Amino acid sequence: MTDVAVRSIPFTDAEGRTQTLDDLGADVALVVNVASKCGLTPQYEQLEQLQRTYADRGFTVVGFPCNQFLGQEPGSLDSILEFCSSTYGVTFPVNEKVKVNGRSAHELYKALKQTPDAAGKAGRVEWNFEKFLVAADGSVRRFRPKQKPDDPEIVAAIEDALS
Repeated sequence: MTDVAVRSIPFTDAEGRTQTLDDLGADVALVVNVASKCGLTPQYEQLEQLQRTYADRGFTVVGFPCNQFLGQEPGSLDSILEFCSSTYGVTFPVNEKVKVNGRSAHELYKALKQTPDAAGKAGRVEWNFEKFLVAADGSVRRFRPKQKPDDPEIVAAIEDALS
């Protein structure tokens, strides 16, 4: 998918402001649906490491809390932000909770889900911590939840998108 429009789809940040991926000032964004009470929650540590490693090169992780998978993100936005900060030292933007699947899915996720993964499968987000790498030109690469953020394939994709 090469569609610069995905970068201009509005969402609400943690302060209640309307933002887009373009507004974040990063050429490359790794969009991730996050959850605090999931077996994959330790991926926050690797996501934050990517943020610290590549932020100065025009990269940002963009977190979207989601409670659609077994209620693993039940808290308020304030409690989510406190958890992210105190447990994992998260510095990347964590935004308002969204739905990623179904009729009420956020428009950004409706667009992102059109991108197939490495096996050629598009559609529904499988679980928490599914990752979408959005380049400056709007092209998207999709990585499934169990693929860790520091996986060499994801790191190479970030490096390639930043070059």
